[in-house]
Amino acid sequence: MSDRFERLGWKNKAFDTLNGLFLFALMLTMIIPFINVLALSFSAGIASMRPEIVLWPKQFSVEGYEIVWKSLDIWRPLLNSVIVTVIGTVMHVLLSSLAGYVFIYPRLPGKKLMLTFVLITMMVPQEAIMIPLYVVNKDLHLINTLSALVLSGLVSGFSILLMRSFFLNVPYEMSESAKIDGAGEFRIFLTMYLRLAAAGLATVTLFEFVGRWNMFTAPVMFINDSMKYTLQVALKAMIIDTSSNSGTYLVTTNVRMAGIVISILPLLAVYPFVQKYFMKGILLGASKE
Repeated sequence: MSDRFERLGWKNKAFDTLNGLFLFALMLTMIIPFINVLALSFSAGIASMRPEIVLWPKQFSVEGYEIVWKSLDIWRPLLNSVIVTVIGTVMHVLLSSLAGYVFIYPRLPGKKLMLTFVLITMMVPQEAIMIPLYVVNKDLHLINTLSALVLSGLVSGFSILLMRSFFLNVPYEMSESAKIDGAGEFRIFLTMYLRLAAAGLATVTLFEFVGRWNMFTAPVMFINDSMKYTLQVALKAMIIDTSSNSGTYLVTTNVRMAGIVISILPLLAVYPFVQKYFMKGILLGASKE
């Protein structure tokens, strides 16, 4: 029997070692491209254009960031992205939380039918509703406005069901006791459910923040005015569309990479503050229907 346990122990150690090596190799495939982008962004213009993987800046320089900020007016699309992301995320989290709170009531009339409709919205691909969305925004005179980007994806079935799952972890008897003490629905929602579902709020906020910051399809579809471009569309124009530059002006690789680094800095700044809630939220959200 002891020999069998020893053989099993050896197999487990071998599996753990191979699994660790695999995860380490997978990590390298993710981190090396990022290091390459960061190193090229701090390289000099001509040195950055060599076709090779760079893990350390060649001829250290910050000219790429200076050109992005001054010559390409990256501050305007950056400000547009901040406006759309912050306002859109706050409204999305609020509306999704309110809808999720409504769905926890056991005696809600038509509850199953409404949940079915929410699930159906998750099954419809985004590509299938692009034209109807454009027509609706055009009829509402929202084309070429940041309001169209804020209203795009204002609520989602995924966020509603996720917040409902978190609220279901809060004992329903607590809200009934609060009602007996004279608390209203809105007060119960704000002071009880939102506080106890902080991990859920962080999870939905992070998902929505990342999604809105990286939003690309909606700005391309609704925005034609370059003054209202978001950061992702402006980067696309800078990296791919050479027609916007004169033949005597070359956008070097360090400028492009500097634009990419600027675009991901807000995500890197936000994630550490919500990471612990995010991990807890993923586990709690999966633990109950």
